[in-house]
Amino acid sequence: MELIEKYFGEELSPLQRERFARLYDLYGGWNARINVVSRKDFDRLYERHVLHSLAIARVCRFGAGARILDVGCGGGFPGIPLAILFPQARFTLADSIGKKISVVRGVSGALSLENVVPVHGRAEEIDAQFDYVVSRAVTRMKEFVGWVWNRIEPGQQGTLPAGILYLKGGDLREELAETGKRYTLYDIPDFFEEEFFETKKVVYLPR
Repeated sequence: MELIEKYFGEELSPLQRERFARLYDLYGGWNARINVVSRKDFDRLYERHVLHSLAIARVCRFGAGARILDVGCGGGFPGIPLAILFPQARFTLADSIGKKISVVRGVSGALSLENVVPVHGRAEEIDAQFDYVVSRAVTRMKEFVGWVWNRIEPGQQGTLPAGILYLKGGDLREELAETGKRYTLYDIPDFFEEEFFETKKVVYLPR
């Protein structure tokens, strides 16, 4: 929690602090049954998963009523930390693996996150429109864009126009060139000074 306080403490309400603080025990309980977070680095949950997810908030602030789809959310990253930070936005967390969505249901239910809707299914099967799509490195960018591009409704419901916000590491220029889309790369070390983020980026593709 010290990391969350360090970077976001000034903007958190008591309820948001409580929800962030409960993530460790909630994920610890679920992880004992379903390995959704690597056990070897679970003690660094806040740095490698919660704070990593919140890097998206350093690039785009979601407005009230913004519709966000988290594709391949796993146990709830980046969607659940973002849903805590932006309680007035609406989050759909989708994953094709049922047991991972069980974790999302359990964690979001325990935290009373009424702005989270868990969906067991693939992105291509979701028949709805969104303002933003977020994800953490589920596949190559060209394939990912193909899954979600037509699910994004042009407009602006945050500090950036509608589009994709994708968390990934390494040199992404060749991979992004394959998409044929405009993009901006944001280096996460510009937001957070922790060593883990040395090569991590937020990729933004405006719709």
